[in-house]
Amino acid sequence: MTERTNSLPIPPRGTKGAWQPPGFLMKALTPLMNMQISNYRKKAGPTPPVMMHMPTVLLTTIGAKTGQERTHVLGGFADGNDAWVIIASKGGAATHPAWFINLAKQPDKVWLEVGNRKLQVKPELLQGAERQAAYAKVAAIAPQYGKYPKSTDREIPVIRLTPA
Repeated sequence: MTERTNSLPIPPRGTKGAWQPPGFLMKALTPLMNMQISNYRKKAGPTPPVMMHMPTVLLTTIGAKTGQERTHVLGGFADGNDAWVIIASKGGAATHPAWFINLAKQPDKVWLEVGNRKLQVKPELLQGAERQAAYAKVAAIAPQYGKYPKSTDREIPVIRLTPA
């Protein structure tokens, strides 16, 4: 399989990280996840709904292996006008979330729902001081994000999304 020239770099996996539920359990939770997505869309107004004390967005990617559309509820943080930051923390796990791999491999097939607004977006993987500043800003709003880097030795990707 050849690497796409428009793909984003994928940082290496970690060697340690927070415990994650096994795949069969995640599959069993699919109906609950779908209900969260449905509830988001029903309740969405001009501003993003708040869950677990943080603003949330829906991120839709295309599966890198399956080609199927995948939607996830994520913490989504405004970054100026018409830009949002999302963090591929996976709760501090040693591996990246599947949505990040999909986004990185097919960055031209990414959509974001912010409240009742849906738009195609262009992802940018933040690096260096810009990444650290964005991560610190998110952790100030949603303190649980500040704990994740302590659980893993992988660099947790920080992504800025802007309208495509």
